[in-house]
Amino acid sequence: MTGPETKAAVEWLTSVAPDPGACRWEWARNPQGVVLLPAGRRWDVLILPGGLGCPTLDILTRLIDRPGPVLADFGEARLGFFVPPGTVSRWIGTGIRGCGQGTWIVVPYPGRAAGGVRWLIPPDGSGTLTDAGLLELAMHEAAGAAARDARGKHRPEG
Repeated sequence: MTGPETKAAVEWLTSVAPDPGACRWEWARNPQGVVLLPAGRRWDVLILPGGLGCPTLDILTRLIDRPGPVLADFGEARLGFFVPPGTVSRWIGTGIRGCGQGTWIVVPYPGRAAGGVRWLIPPDGSGTLTDAGLLELAMHEAAGAAARDARGKHRPEG
């Protein structure tokens, strides 16, 4: 991701920072290539364990052309889906963490590899977020497929 799309993504992300200029400066100079940004203003983030998050993302990308931004930590142990603000306050789900109002998230510069966290789907600068209802449906489908696979592996042959 380069050029105007990167610039738009940077502007969108830094718009929530208490000091957008300082945020851009930190991205440029921090050897880790990450900054902390507050959640709950333009987006919330739902954090799924990788075993559920990766298949959920696969399903989501088959359902819609462009989901909202998605972050992954080192080894994709966890995936963070950017959803509309306020989602976390209404979300009920075992094993799903939420970052909303009053929390901060580690965010790498769009299109650049960073220390331990990276964009699987970078922001495009337009404000596109993943619809929480659609994300929930994709999660249910992914969990159902995993359960079917597990049952199939434990069936006796014969």
